[in-house]
Amino acid sequence: MLSGKQRAALRAAANGLDAWFQVGKGGVNDNMAADLSAALDAHELVKITVLKTAGAAPKEILRELSVRLGAEEVAATGNKIVLYRRSEKEGVKHIEF
Repeated sequence: MLSGKQRAALRAAANGLDAWFQVGKGGVNDNMAADLSAALDAHELVKITVLKTAGAAPKEILRELSVRLGAEEVAATGNKIVLYRRSEKEGVKHIEF
């Protein structure tokens, strides 16, 4: 569980990131979840764009992804959502708080 200060630090770090994934009318499927999990293992912090055709609100998709991936909900601002999960891989530069 992230504290408020940790969440704020992650939001600030995500501010400069480009969105790597898009959730559209197909919603979240198994392939997208696997790709997101791999991205979280490699980078720990991922920004996602939720398109208007997604059929669900960004906060709902953020909640679904966090449960499905075992990740922390960082932010849902407008149509962008941010997820964080500490990587267990060796050689990954970890985000320090």
